[in-house]
Amino acid sequence: MIFFTILVVLVFLAQMIELFIPPLEWMYNAHIYIVPVIVFYGAMALPFPLMLALSFVAGFLLDVFTMQVVGARVEIALGSSIMIYAVLASIMHGLRPLFIRGRWEIHCVMSGICTSLLLLTQYLMIAFRRGSILFTPEAWWQIGGPGVLAMLMAPLVFWFLHAIGDATGNPFIPEPETYR
Repeated sequence: MIFFTILVVLVFLAQMIELFIPPLEWMYNAHIYIVPVIVFYGAMALPFPLMLALSFVAGFLLDVFTMQVVGARVEIALGSSIMIYAVLASIMHGLRPLFIRGRWEIHCVMSGICTSLLLLTQYLMIAFRRGSILFTPEAWWQIGGPGVLAMLMAPLVFWFLHAIGDATGNPFIPEPETYR
């Protein structure tokens, strides 16, 4: 339970830090997203109920920090990011047997894919509300760019979180001798 609490605090801190990280101009102003990588690690390292709770926290914070209201219309409804995170984290949780065997490669790739799917889903929700879907190269860069960055960050973040899990005695992370 200590590890879960640490992940919740890290999600909260990462969500606030993301607001201050400037967009990358060389990637058509794509943003760096840290929270999805933390949530997707939690999806592998936690049992299903705690994974859903972590998804709830991350989705709620994302909705609260980025809620868009234009006039009297809410473009992304409160709770939609919670559902998106829960679905994507459930997919990652389904790959947990590989994680238990010590195979993290697919999870690093899936973290990038799921981060891009999170952004694509939000983009489609906004586009349907506005009544026009326009996929410009800039839109693709802002959807795919963070996924590539998440894929590149995932090994380091996973290693860091795994070390924290080992230090806190997380019972849900397997011991190194069980990797064989």
